[in-house]
Amino acid sequence: MRNRLWLVLGALGPGIITANADNDASGILQYSQAGATYRFEMLWVLALTTVALIVAQEICARMGAITGRGLADLIREEYGVKITLFAMVALLVANFATTVSEFAGILAAVRVFGVPSLIATWVVTPLVAGAVFFVVTRGSYRKLEKFLLGASLIYLLYIVSMALAHPNWKSVVHSTFQPNFHIVGTLKDYVMMVIMVIGTTITPWGQFYIQSTVRDKGVKPADYWLLRADIFFGGFFTNFIAACIIICCGALLFPMVISDPGQAAKALAPVAGKFAAIIFAIGLFNASCFGAITVPLSTAYAFTESLGWESGVGRRIKEAPLFIGIFTFIVVAAAITVMAFPNNLTALIVLPNIVGGVLLPIILVLMQLLVNKRRIMGKYVNSPLFNCISWITVSVLIILSIILFVTTIKG
Repeated sequence: MRNRLWLVLGALGPGIITANADNDASGILQYSQAGATYRFEMLWVLALTTVALIVAQEICARMGAITGRGLADLIREEYGVKITLFAMVALLVANFATTVSEFAGILAAVRVFGVPSLIATWVVTPLVAGAVFFVVTRGSYRKLEKFLLGASLIYLLYIVSMALAHPNWKSVVHSTFQPNFHIVGTLKDYVMMVIMVIGTTITPWGQFYIQSTVRDKGVKPADYWLLRADIFFGGFFTNFIAACIIICCGALLFPMVISDPGQAAKALAPVAGKFAAIIFAIGLFNASCFGAITVPLSTAYAFTESLGWESGVGRRIKEAPLFIGIFTFIVVAAAITVMAFPNNLTALIVLPNIVGGVLLPIILVLMQLLVNKRRIMGKYVNSPLFNCISWITVSVLIILSIILFVTTIKG
């Protein structure tokens, strides 16, 4: 029994870390806005995307374990340079926007603690960027995994925030399973919110990250059943934390317009006490630092794999110059962008959710085609159930994107 427990604990990592990284600065902003704008009426979207998130991450993790290769590597081999280049450009746009939002979230969190704006912008931001670089480039994958698993525990603070909000649990349950569409209001705004909630829960970069980390972890097909437990728990845990944020802001801030997650933290103080605001801000800072590590890493993984270059955490500059170079460039450029526009945090934080929600179908379609190739996956191709859930997710995202585009043009 004890040996089995150690096996399970040893498999923890890729699923929990990738899922938790979805609750980054842009995610916390989106969930705060969802609660403040629609109270608990976005919980049904979160419930459905939990299933879709688990399926999407399980597919990529399975491909990583069975093939021993990253997603970008498989795309390049199967579909050629043109499609790979298109996917990589789309990923670069989404990931750079997301990394910028992480540093914007760090800045917003630090301001909640009363740090003067100039110090937060010109001292804290570059210090965090330097710390991120050091953590990733001066250790092994195992050390980074342990560090991120430890940071995942800080997300538990949002459960405390939800408890301090004293929500109406009957309304929470009712909204989750029987949403009230009478409060939709403007269709464009509602569709935008749905797309951004989905876009921050299931991210394009997350699919590349989990498959590459499964490869780096060295998971073998025989041990994959252990990794599945990690993925299922990670998907449930991250969306449970997201639900805590929606419930907290829905109970205390509805109806209110939230422009950045730091504002949400400050707004909690008058109604739930300073302690609730501090807890919310600590969670925001942790989540933003979490994303500032994982998102640039996914970009470095994807680009180096698509070109056939050496990649992996723990490699030195001489061993993987392109991998380290891309990671460093994304981190430095994102930090500089936030330092240049410290008063535009809302635009910087919200952009990746829109971009991610629109670009996600491209990545999901490529994943679906790859995982169903028996030449690559053998007996580990998708089951009919997983195919059904995946194609429904892709179809819904495409339909929502079209509705958003049409309503925007008409508006």
